Amino acid sequence: MTNQTITILDVPFVNQRKSEVVQDLYHQYIKEEKKALVVTANPEIVMQAREDREYHAILQTANIIVPDGIGVIIASKMKKTPLIERVPGFELMEDLLALGNENPISFYILGAKPDIIEKAVLNVKKKYPNLDLVGHHHGYFEDDDETVIEDIKRTKPDVILVALGFPRQEKWIAANLPKVGKGVFMGVGGSIDVLAGHVKRAPVLFQKVYMEWFYRLLKQPSRWRRMLVLPQFIITVMRSKE
Repeated sequence: MTNQTITILDVPFVNQRKSEVVQDLYHQYIKEEKKALVVTANPEIVMQAREDREYHAILQTANIIVPDGIGVIIASKMKKTPLIERVPGFELMEDLLALGNENPISFYILGAKPDIIEKAVLNVKKKYPNLDLVGHHHGYFEDDDETVIEDIKRTKPDVILVALGFPRQEKWIAANLPKVGKGVFMGVGGSIDVLAGHVKRAPVLFQKVYMEWFYRLLKQPSRWRRMLVLPQFIITVMRSKE
């Protein structure tokens, strides 16, 4: 873990602004050709780590965990150790892509359905015409299939965006990070669906008032069970002595 961190329910979050995280990734890892695991953690991920010992251990080895979720920010204030700002995983990904459009940084995108990843790649190439996108692969493969990691080893990307959903994406990264010589691996969840235009991000107004979760619930009512994690998370933080 790099720089100052603030721990919430035994998950150490980096206490930096998004712009600082981007610069640290660029100067400390990408330019130095080092390996890194970046986790964009929301309350669901924190709670998953409390139930899954393997996943908890993986988060402890992460180089950077950013607070992706207003619930994490609220929890930090409750513990009187406020995090500077929320760092949405989608925005962090976009900032890295924009950085890659202006600098010699190569990317590999992994995840989503075959048709979705193809649409996402086309959109990324349109939006970032100078980006060095060295490869991509859909997320429908067995975790012990070596095809994907062999392709990554061959293309040697600087940044690998892994959209396999948690906890699978972080577990896959942890298992395969030792096999490569370099690369910043970042779990990006459903971001590829957004890049493809298959799922729309919440309007700016919802983002500004930290109500993206409510917008997603309106669009996908089936998510209501997942939303129950947030009050459970807050209650757990209140009861915790950590």
